[in-house]
Amino acid sequence: MDDHGRGPGPRPEGPAAPLDETGPAGPLPYEGVWRFTAPAVDASVPQARHAVRDLLLRQGVPVSDDVTEGLLLIVSELVTNAVRHAALLSPMLAVEVAVGPEWVRVSVEDNHPYRPTALEADHGRTGGRGLLLVREITREAGGACDVAHTASGGKVIWAALPLKPAHLP
Repeated sequence: MDDHGRGPGPRPEGPAAPLDETGPAGPLPYEGVWRFTAPAVDASVPQARHAVRDLLLRQGVPVSDDVTEGLLLIVSELVTNAVRHAALLSPMLAVEVAVGPEWVRVSVEDNHPYRPTALEADHGRTGGRGLLLVREITREAGGACDVAHTASGGKVIWAALPLKPAHLP
């Protein structure tokens, strides 16, 4: 499967953690990558959220309630952004869930070339802060998020969270 510019792992390229030689030799039963497409319409937001929640449960991913709620909110925000801002040039969107032994990554891909930026909080506006929310949820969980261009000229926005919640001081 083409990684669409995301790289081989859940996080941006950089120093890798040392391999744990004591772990299982093969992938854990819940590890894998799942991808589904949906039309860029409002009804896809709750459908994507439910599909991700059901996938995590069905695969037996050992994810805490806090991390699950964060992931589902991230999915809702990213799909909503694709519906609101990319639907004209991208009538379909793709949601991908990738689960590793210690992390889970969700991403939303569309074919619109515009790379969004997080807006600063404007208390007079109702909306426009979805990416700020995604970044904050990701930061609080000890994860990573980014936006990348795809080979087809669109973009993919992803967030990876550790399966166990981070304990911030």
